[in-house]
Amino acid sequence: MPRVDRSLQAMFLAAGIATLLAGCREEVPPQSAPASIPEVTVAKPERRSLTLSTTQPGRIEAFEHAPLYAKIAGYVDEVRVDIGDVVKKDDVLVRIAVPELLDELHEKEALVAQADAEVKQAESAVTASRAAAETAESRIAEADAGLIRAKADVARWTSEHDRIRDLADKGAITRKLEEETLNALRAAEAAVEEAAARSRSTRTASQEARARIGTAEADQVAAEARHKVARAVLDRVGTMLGYTEIRAPFAGTITRRSVDTGHFVQPASGPQGAPLLEVARTDTVRIFVDVPELEAAQVDVGDPAEVRVQAAGTDVIQAAVTRTSGALLAANHSLRVEIDVANADRRMRSGMYATVVIRLDEHAEALVIPASAVVRDGTATFCCVVQDGTVERRPVEVGMRSGTSIEVRAGLDEDTPVVVKQPELLRDGQRVREVVAP
Repeated sequence: MPRVDRSLQAMFLAAGIATLLAGCREEVPPQSAPASIPEVTVAKPERRSLTLSTTQPGRIEAFEHAPLYAKIAGYVDEVRVDIGDVVKKDDVLVRIAVPELLDELHEKEALVAQADAEVKQAESAVTASRAAAETAESRIAEADAGLIRAKADVARWTSEHDRIRDLADKGAITRKLEEETLNALRAAEAAVEEAAARSRSTRTASQEARARIGTAEADQVAAEARHKVARAVLDRVGTMLGYTEIRAPFAGTITRRSVDTGHFVQPASGPQGAPLLEVARTDTVRIFVDVPELEAAQVDVGDPAEVRVQAAGTDVIQAAVTRTSGALLAANHSLRVEIDVANADRRMRSGMYATVVIRLDEHAEALVIPASAVVRDGTATFCCVVQDGTVERRPVEVGMRSGTSIEVRAGLDEDTPVVVKQPELLRDGQRVREVVAP
């Protein structure tokens, strides 16, 4: 028994010593593998045309649209059109019966005829008064001539009386002959007074005739004024009668009808009233586009545009910006742009939607790289170029950006490979392995 115990002790001792030696042995770490060189995707700048555009939804509306209302009250006598009918400018669309207007028209026509007669009568009165004035003037001349003749007779009989009186004083003739010449002289003097009175009377008559001319001319003016009033009233009735026919304001298509024969219609009391008809001009349509504020400043009249109308099944339509609002809409801070497009086949309908691409700017022969290749660090802008497997952060001057491409104005050439994926992760002087972008 003691021999067996000694053997077991020896075994346990040997095992303990082996365990102790194993715990004290130094462990040698494995040798690390050399660091790998990262791969970077590179591409060379290319020289091509770079176009800046904006793609926005558009709304198609008729070039012109007019709701048509009744101007006067009456009963609809005839409706000549229906929705979808194509009409020409000034075509009669609806007739309204207003019999009382016809009666008023006849009355006003009679008043105009009466006023015409009064004008003619006044013109005749003016002519007659002027003739009377001329007659009065001629009578003045006649009266003046009689007065001169009468005065000549007075002078002759005065001389004769003086001669006869001298002879009577000498006893050559009798006194009776002197008395006869004296009587003749007195008769001549009375004739002068009569001629003078006649002259005054004719002048008074002339003044009266001239006054009658003024009165007749005033009557003529009044008659002409009454004629103008009567004509104006007749024209007004004629204008009102014109409203009994509702005509097309322009060539287009009837898009709405809400009236039938026999309906009583009256003038609309406000914008809420329903129109009798609506007509739209659709041979040319307007496409309304709202351009966001960030791009609004670059939109100009004449900018090329491409229009796609999926619902109409048309090809891409080449057009141009026709007009802009010139100010941003307060509701959405966008610029209202209008594009006029010919629609001869009328496949584009009001209310349809379109996709509009407006070309804002274009740089021919620009040096272009992917926008992902540009890194901005504060105020610095640079690209990572690879030269002989080494990264160089090179400052660049960039220009217009369009989509995923950007223009480089300075700092690069067409033969310099540029890192196009995650260049911001690279540092200057770092060794890399190039992989050409597909």
